[in-house]
Amino acid sequence: MRGESLIMRARSIKERFEQVFSHPAEVVARGPGRVDLLGSHTDYNDGFVLPVAIDLEVMAAGRARNDDTIRLWSNNFGELSRFSLKDIAFDTEARWSNYARGVVKFLRERGNGIRGADVLIDGRVPIASGLSSSAAIEMAVATLFEALFNLDVPPVELALIGKRAENEFVGINTGIMDQFASRLGKSGHALFLDCRSLEYELVPLPTEKVKIVVADTMKRRGLVDSEYNRRRSQCEEAARELGRHISGVRALRDVTAEQFEQHRDALPEVIRKRAEHVIYENERVLKSRQMLQAGDLAGFGRLMDASHDSARDLYEVSCVELETMVWAARKVPGVLSARMAGAGFGGCAVSLVPSEAVKEFQRLVAAEYEARIGVKPTFYVCETADGAGTIPVLSAEC
Repeated sequence: MRGESLIMRARSIKERFEQVFSHPAEVVARGPGRVDLLGSHTDYNDGFVLPVAIDLEVMAAGRARNDDTIRLWSNNFGELSRFSLKDIAFDTEARWSNYARGVVKFLRERGNGIRGADVLIDGRVPIASGLSSSAAIEMAVATLFEALFNLDVPPVELALIGKRAENEFVGINTGIMDQFASRLGKSGHALFLDCRSLEYELVPLPTEKVKIVVADTMKRRGLVDSEYNRRRSQCEEAARELGRHISGVRALRDVTAEQFEQHRDALPEVIRKRAEHVIYENERVLKSRQMLQAGDLAGFGRLMDASHDSARDLYEVSCVELETMVWAARKVPGVLSARMAGAGFGGCAVSLVPSEAVKEFQRLVAAEYEARIGVKPTFYVCETADGAGTIPVLSAEC
């Protein structure tokens, strides 16, 4: 059913493309959002993460042009953004376009034979929710251009191009997890990733037994305007200070829990709390592989809960909306876990819920959340998904 719905949506986007640009699309591509099950703020500390690609995605339809002009249309914003390949500048008005602009800029710098193109973008990943709509846009557009111009970009390199777009063009110092999951995720699996070496492993996640239920608090947060970059600099300070006592420390991933406990008093209180979260979060991610490989979903859920509590108490990136949602979710009988998704400060919570309990979970959590916050939440019952790719909807019978 999911494959059929993807094709139906791609056909609809193809039709919309022709309405906007007055000629047919050549390629339709998709980039999935992601949920981080474990690995809260470990990615930019060269650590370990465990995300999944999910079946909420951004689609991009496109057609090559014979000039240097890129025309981008957003279905979500109902807005056109235009630029030349000779001058790829940051757009202060159509900010949504900058994720695509950055991808095109760095693909072109790679030396590929990219020409102009007309591109329509349609997103189903909630914006500023913690599900990485930005990486989904980047990977959808990157995969689209790869197909339009017959490029041969290895998947890991394509993910790194997306990261450069976000870091260097948009100006958000995220790690590699989001783009990596969006490009290299696989249905039926979580993705264990070493963010330093980029070695990865697909770990089975049996979603026939439990569902990944994402609960949107409806509180939006913007990473640029949040304290995300402050947390990053605090971690860098912690690594520098611990490096004075421990040899070979380039980032917090190089510090074991035992070493941290020996030298924790060398850190100022706030810096110590940030380091403690990251160091123990890395250990939780490493343990999670064993849990999932053994089919121990209850043990894995306990790790997810501990991750949330640490991010709340030590990293201090929660908020009343997230805490209310997590509290309500954990109250539901049979629920294996509930934690914040993404960077925190708002957005979504993610829970592992037995398949047979999903409807009751939504009813109970919605009632509790609305009674306390006064806002009706939105739920997404997610399946794991394959990473970014093209969708074959352009045959004659379509």
